[in-house]
Amino acid sequence: MGAFSTIGVFCARSLLTAWISMRALRRNAMRSTLTALGIIIGVASVVTMVAVGNGAQARIEGQVAALGQNMLMIFAGSRRAGGVHGGLGSARTMTVSDALAIEREVDHVVAVSPEVSTVAQVAANGRNWSTSVAGESQDYLKIRDWKLSSGMMFSEREVRSAARVAVVGSKTANELFGPLDPLGQSLRIRNIPFVIIGVLSSKGAGMGGQNQDDRVVIPFTTAMKRLTGEKFIRSINIQIESSAYMESAQQEIGNLLRQRHGIPTGREDDFNVFNQKEIADTVGSISRVITLLLGAISGISLVVGGIGIMNIMLVSVTERTREIGIRIAVGAQPGDIRLQFLIEAVTLSLFGGALGVLFGVGAAHLVGMFVEFVPVVSPGSIVLAFSVSFGIGVFFGFYPARKAAALDPIVALRYE
Repeated sequence: MGAFSTIGVFCARSLLTAWISMRALRRNAMRSTLTALGIIIGVASVVTMVAVGNGAQARIEGQVAALGQNMLMIFAGSRRAGGVHGGLGSARTMTVSDALAIEREVDHVVAVSPEVSTVAQVAANGRNWSTSVAGESQDYLKIRDWKLSSGMMFSEREVRSAARVAVVGSKTANELFGPLDPLGQSLRIRNIPFVIIGVLSSKGAGMGGQNQDDRVVIPFTTAMKRLTGEKFIRSINIQIESSAYMESAQQEIGNLLRQRHGIPTGREDDFNVFNQKEIADTVGSISRVITLLLGAISGISLVVGGIGIMNIMLVSVTERTREIGIRIAVGAQPGDIRLQFLIEAVTLSLFGGALGVLFGVGAAHLVGMFVEFVPVVSPGSIVLAFSVSFGIGVFFGFYPARKAAALDPIVALRYE
């Protein structure tokens, strides 16, 4: 019975202390709200910035994933001539034979598509449009994990015969044909007629912000013979059987191309092999760092808000010195006084945290109206905001509470 009685007394004293704390906050409602304002702004900033960072990261990861599945990309290297260093893709050393050799000799290669790209004015249905023209193999859509909304992809036979057939992106189709069905229609690229046999499903923006739907895909043989007249290619898209074989395949491809291009040991490669997984990991790590940086910068305002709470609580202790003395004189223990001021500080912090989360979620949705991605408010950021708010209340409220509990009741009662 004695233990239960002690627990009951403790609960009653705690409830009384909590009621006194709430009454003190209500008595100075305006000051309490202004004190919590720093926490409100800090939490809102953290929630908004983290949501924006998460949204940007999700968009970038989606763009990397949209490149395809288990994909390697080989680009021609840079060219140096007369002291001038050309950019990526300027070297004229990579050929269709290289692509065929990779498909034939490298293990775990599922599909290969040599790529020849250019920008051209296309005309159809009495309209014209400047768009990207990509020369690819029949496996291009398989490598890119890209579906057709209608029609079909050109075949290996059409690639070998350099047929004048084309698959158009949804954006290009809309610009040239509007509501009309483009299948079977004629499309002219640099005054050369092509028959449209397929329409790509929409993929949206890709890496670098380029609209993937604004393009025309034709056989690479057709592009090289009829449009560019080039004998070299700038890139090769490759699909590997599984992500487990990506690194080994990348190494094999590098060795094969060095051998085919006669590059001696110690000399720089005239090509670059990019691993989709490495790109995703690099972009993901950068995005996470940026998100943490944004959250950390916004968190500074939380510290400022905590300092504001400590300042007001110290002022409150000074203002209520006589009240504290009376409470101690009628039986309140130092622990009760300490708990009273801690409750006030934590309540202000949690109140500010709750309002801050609401404002932060609203601000994130507002930002989403002006950017090309959707900010992602994660439950973790909300839990973190409340946890930090509670921690700030305890940390910055402890010193004023301790100071109040340490007051001498005789001195406090004489205080005017």
